[in-house]
Amino acid sequence: MSHVAEVTDATFDQEVLGSEVPVLVDFWAAWCAPCRQMSPIVEEIATQHGQSMKFAKLDTDANPETAMRYGIVSIPTFNVYSGGELVKSIIGGRPKKALLAELQDYLDAGR
Repeated sequence: MSHVAEVTDATFDQEVLGSEVPVLVDFWAAWCAPCRQMSPIVEEIATQHGQSMKFAKLDTDANPETAMRYGIVSIPTFNVYSGGELVKSIIGGRPKKALLAELQDYLDAGR
């Protein structure tokens, strides 16, 4: 079972902006090699920290409206939303340790 929810243009506002906990959204596409490399890393972090933060992914090819709304021009992009607002944007792949460091403030907040 995946700990990373798939969101779409139709469900983004409710699932992400309406969340009571911070949400990491992985903007990705099937053809993107770095996106595919990051997928298991995001899944691992979601498995370990799913109680502190919500994790979601949005296929930019299938959901161009949301990607355009947030100015996604390079993937993978990892956006953190809290209280319905974009609070952090991380562009490009990273080792798990580096991604965890970027997310630490949000992971700690949920404890």
